[in-house]
Amino acid sequence: MAITPWQRRIRRAEHLAKQHAFAAEILGFYIHVAKFQEGLYQRLERLSADTSSPPSADSPSDEDAAELVASFPQFLSLVEQKGPSPLAPVAHHLQASDLNSWPDLFTECWTHIDAPTDPQEFLVLAFLQPYVEFTRRRAPLKLEGSTSLLCPFCNRKPAGGVLRQQGDGGRRSLLCGFCLTEWDFRRVICPGCGEEDHAKLPVYTAEELPYIRVECCDTCKTYIKTIDLTKNGLADPLVDELASVPLNLWAQEHGYAKLHPNLLGM
Repeated sequence: MAITPWQRRIRRAEHLAKQHAFAAEILGFYIHVAKFQEGLYQRLERLSADTSSPPSADSPSDEDAAELVASFPQFLSLVEQKGPSPLAPVAHHLQASDLNSWPDLFTECWTHIDAPTDPQEFLVLAFLQPYVEFTRRRAPLKLEGSTSLLCPFCNRKPAGGVLRQQGDGGRRSLLCGFCLTEWDFRRVICPGCGEEDHAKLPVYTAEELPYIRVECCDTCKTYIKTIDLTKNGLADPLVDELASVPLNLWAQEHGYAKLHPNLLGM
């Protein structure tokens, strides 16, 4: 039986947690989140046969919102028990809130495409991630030739990049951290502001993580991390980006801000 995307991510996270002590805590939490996300995705798949509602990139339908409300307490309990200190009290507060307010909260976080800054929004986005991925897979989305600065599905800025082998070089794509849409993007251009001057687009790597590129822009002072699969074919773009915490700290110390945070707020 083929393993699911979540099982692949979990296996990669387990491997990296053993390899890099600095990432063990965040990856341990991600493993718990990924297991929950896989269960929610599978429930949504089973329910999809009973509804004819068309997929939407705007907000959950009433039927889907009911399933999400029913699943939210389990997720909040998980975050309370296993989550990092900034998220655990937020989960506790939401657990005690009026569940009738949750659908509006889901819709608000879903439709707010700017980079989140509130721990509550990060928590809700992590919860909604398997649903938006499920919705995106059902949508008639054409990605060939897309070179947008924003995700073609949910209009968010990319949370990272990917390099894959193509001929004698690498083909670059961008990755949405929310719906996990991946779309083609030119190699020498800033995904934040569109800068094309090679001299203003420095790329840095670290000796301990040579397959992860810190791609910076000296015009808008932002950066993204790109996973170079031509150098490490076992890497998972989502998980390896999460695990490379020291690169975030290095970029920040050198005056660069991440273009868009990942779902764990990094």
